[in-house]
Amino acid sequence: MPWTRDEGAYLLTGSQQFLLSEKISQSLAGRAAILELLPLSLAELWGRDARTPDRLLDDAPVPAEPPPAQLDDLLFSGTFPRIHDSLLDPAPWHDGYVRTYVERDVRAISGVGDFDTFTRFVGLCAGRAGQLVNSSALGSDAGVSHVTAKRWLSILRASYVIDLLRPHHVNFSKRLVKSPKLYFVDTGLLCHLLGIRHARDLARHPLRGAIFETFVVGELRKVFLHHGERAPIYFWRDSHGHEVDLIVDLGARRIPVEIKAGSTVASDFLAGLDWYAGVSGDTEGMLVYGGHEAYRRRGHHVRPWFSCS
Repeated sequence: MPWTRDEGAYLLTGSQQFLLSEKISQSLAGRAAILELLPLSLAELWGRDARTPDRLLDDAPVPAEPPPAQLDDLLFSGTFPRIHDSLLDPAPWHDGYVRTYVERDVRAISGVGDFDTFTRFVGLCAGRAGQLVNSSALGSDAGVSHVTAKRWLSILRASYVIDLLRPHHVNFSKRLVKSPKLYFVDTGLLCHLLGIRHARDLARHPLRGAIFETFVVGELRKVFLHHGERAPIYFWRDSHGHEVDLIVDLGARRIPVEIKAGSTVASDFLAGLDWYAGVSGDTEGMLVYGGHEAYRRRGHHVRPWFSCS
């Protein structure tokens, strides 16, 4: 048969990374390309052009009309396609997702025998969204060993429930925190696991900031993954408490990103970016916040929540 460029076997694997399956005996190195598709980005959800990885700091115009959804409504519903395609009630859909995931996907991925304990472990992870991972504390609270906690975190990550954000390695002569931070892939699922049953309950929820941070981290991750690139995003924190929520490492330059859920920009929102600029030389950063205006302040890009991807 003559050689042709019309190659094309496509395998859609759902929430399981098929290369992690014990049933796959070959590495497929050089013969397969892997494209990770997370839940919908805002650009996909609202049918507009998405940002590309090399244009993250471009000053895209802010629409004159308000976004098609309120922030808390979007955080509560999440961005799984089925919910928006069929206009489903998020609460029962997420409940069914968790039940199916625990009862079927977890059984297929790994030999987790105590599903009640594992379900409690997932809920404990939700309460730690946006925080440093402490496997010993997680295991203790769930009633399992730290070894089991680490294995269960790996299962959650392999099945696209959580993701771990690694610390950036550049230390600028400071001692850095080495533990990763824990985030959920979808804010709707996170809200469900936290027991939030209505979008209106988010306004005063103590973890609203962590939920919003989860949303922004996810959107910036999609900018890369949905363009076929591994997302080079990290966080930065030293032992003295100085921190930047995100570092986007583009090789030739780094973009520090601060994430604030407030609808107005307070005077201290840019303090972390200013401090980081002073020690790193990366003077142009980005603040993503819960408001609707875009502008520059002190050399940084202030970006509304609906234009970060």
